[in-house]
Amino acid sequence: MYITNIISKKIIMEYKKTSDTYISHSSTLGRDYYTKKRIFKKEHKNIFQNDWICAGHISEFSLPGYFKVIKNNNESALIIKDNEDSINAFYNLCRHRGTRIKDEPCGRFKDKIRCNYHGWSYDFKGKLISAPHMSKVDGFKKSDFPLHEIPLKIWEGFIFLNFNDQANDFDNFFKPIKSKFEEWNIANLEIGNTIEYKIKCNWKLIIQNYSECYHCPIIHPKLSAIHNYLGGQNDLFRGPFLGGYMEFSDNKESITSTGNLCCPPINTLNDNSLSRVYYYYIFPNLLLSLHPDYVMYHIITPLKTDKTLISCGWLFPEGVVSSKKYNLSEAINFWDQTNKEDWYISEQSQLGIKSRKYEPSPYSTQESLLAAFDKYYLKRINK
Repeated sequence: MYITNIISKKIIMEYKKTSDTYISHSSTLGRDYYTKKRIFKKEHKNIFQNDWICAGHISEFSLPGYFKVIKNNNESALIIKDNEDSINAFYNLCRHRGTRIKDEPCGRFKDKIRCNYHGWSYDFKGKLISAPHMSKVDGFKKSDFPLHEIPLKIWEGFIFLNFNDQANDFDNFFKPIKSKFEEWNIANLEIGNTIEYKIKCNWKLIIQNYSECYHCPIIHPKLSAIHNYLGGQNDLFRGPFLGGYMEFSDNKESITSTGNLCCPPINTLNDNSLSRVYYYYIFPNLLLSLHPDYVMYHIITPLKTDKTLISCGWLFPEGVVSSKKYNLSEAINFWDQTNKEDWYISEQSQLGIKSRKYEPSPYSTQESLLAAFDKYYLKRINK
């Protein structure tokens, strides 16, 4: 079944029922993909140190000097807002003797980036501005020792990094979804809260859990009361971007503890978007959930074969957070509980997959996006 929205006789999007995008004879991945260190190392080499990974949202950097540290296997990135309101990313190491500059996850530099070992200091654009006792060293020039830059791009307010010096073209990769979510005006939404979770499971189980609602009646009965778990309509069902929407049940307005809006809806949305929640996966580590009144995102960071860091954030319309008029916890607490339900069952999946008796089994027709993820993932890891 196809559902098409038409404006002035021009097709702008096309959706298919989840079951209609089923990939015949598809089955779950083998045990090694969730348990073997050699696979994990290959993932980092071919995906997380080669593709564009999401590192946060610009609303986390409200003032110059605000920084965030992102760890990616053996690499560490220092993301910082400069005095001209630009956001820059550097390898998190001093150019003197390679000492890591910052270890804490976030904070604010007062007026410069300073290494706490020997005091070498840099401006917020990475330029070396002070190197004590180096002026008498023959041939030493501060201009030769800026911080090493990391390619950085911003899409819909989300910050993406690429640890490959020959990074693939960002605009070309994101071309299929470049303006897909512009009606949410995500770049101008404001952060309401973030919660970090450390989960004892492989990162792919988080993606796969997010990509189906087959489990919702059992694991999330409250969520299933807000939208029909069989109601998924997907317009992206192959490749690096996957997802679609689900209609709210009668008398439901959003995904909150009450089923009502927790604040005024985003005022740029069309009528269809006011009655739906959209769920999208952006390869390799961003989950994007778009509601009428807020946007929720998950940033996935693999730590070990069986350990994953998840940063979940909630973005609200401009002025809503500072007004303190609205009970935003209706959305945040609902999803925090739902997240924890997902994390628990994902950890149980990891434990079961470790068994020598685990073997791949067929996907259901409600798990078509999982099969699509697996297919693209295998293409990337085996490139």
